[in-house]
Amino acid sequence: MERAAKKDAVEALNGVFKTTSVAVVAHYSGLTVAQMQNLRSQMKLAGASVKVSKNRLAKIALEGTDVAAIGSLLKGPTVIATSDDPVAAPKVAVEFAKANEKFVILGGSMGTTVLNVDSVKALAALPSLDELRAKILGLLVAPATKIAQLSTAPAAKLARVVQAYASKSEAA
Repeated sequence: MERAAKKDAVEALNGVFKTTSVAVVAHYSGLTVAQMQNLRSQMKLAGASVKVSKNRLAKIALEGTDVAAIGSLLKGPTVIATSDDPVAAPKVAVEFAKANEKFVILGGSMGTTVLNVDSVKALAALPSLDELRAKILGLLVAPATKIAQLSTAPAAKLARVVQAYASKSEAA
């Protein structure tokens, strides 16, 4: 790799690391090309991305970023998954690791917080940002529905009482 290409690669990685909210580091040794393409497509669908880079260049790119703590994890053939959604990359990485035993999660970083393997798995167990938004919206809509039901209930009860009197007078 030429010096200019290395510089461009470092700048590109640095830009990714500065804008990401979470990064997950994993070993991928032994995965086939098809499996790596599958991982990339799953990450892309979730709104995350996967980067494979020389560890030395990645460590240089990490300097001055919030996720700089993952530098110690960059040993051997590593892949770095990043996403803006704090749950997307860990969720896909954990699911992929369950299906592929050669994909081993080493840890990660969320902002300046260093994550170990258990922390990455715990983060993956959380609902995604879209799921949380849907739950909040459901909670906001529920009271309005209850109020509508309560406001129509007295009228319905009154109608049933009138109907009962009407059917009682017809029977008599």
